[in-house]
Amino acid sequence: MTDHVHDLRSVREATDRLLTAVAKLDNAALAEESHLPGWTRGHVLAHLARNADALVNVLEGRPMYESATARDADIERDSGRLLEEHLADLRDSGAAFLATAEPGQDWSRTVELRNGVTDVAANVPFRRLVEVELHHVDLAVGYELADLPEEFTDREITFLADRWSGRPEVPPTTLAAAGGRTWRTGSAGDPAVTVSGTPAALLAWLAGRGDKGASLTTAGGPLPALPPL
Repeated sequence: MTDHVHDLRSVREATDRLLTAVAKLDNAALAEESHLPGWTRGHVLAHLARNADALVNVLEGRPMYESATARDADIERDSGRLLEEHLADLRDSGAAFLATAEPGQDWSRTVELRNGVTDVAANVPFRRLVEVELHHVDLAVGYELADLPEEFTDREITFLADRWSGRPEVPPTTLAAAGGRTWRTGSAGDPAVTVSGTPAALLAWLAGRGDKGASLTTAGGPLPALPPL
């Protein structure tokens, strides 16, 4: 069962780690490429701040974003700001999200995210945690997928494995992590393909990051191609 109190605490801790790392950068570093194609570090930071605003909208019953075009325009607008402006925006938007989420809420209600996706309100804090943790890695500042908390990596693999379950374009697949943990993903049927590797490598593949599966081993067939996130 989702523990939103635990997840909100994790969001606060992950945000503190992110802010500490970003504060060590300079303006020139913000204009350099991140691990996300076509995005500078400034784009990643702008996205993180606007995502916090968007999740406040979700919790307060408003559309997550005005539109996809407006979302992209806001990120582009804010991407070129100075370091101190990014830091202030990350602090303020992150604090606003926590201030909205931490008071009493009906955590069992259904909320609407982007593109008509719905979820239980109690899962919103973990969704914010995913944004903060993975985009911290995307900044290319020395925080790697292998540095993510073990509990987070396990939960995000579970989430992404569930996301690709039932997709006809993904063959029935077993994911096997070092240490014995396994997941099931892909279309219905008995898994013929087994994908094995470290939890960090499995997460990189599922999330379209890192070497995207180059360090994994497969049995029973080639590494399945996953749809874009």
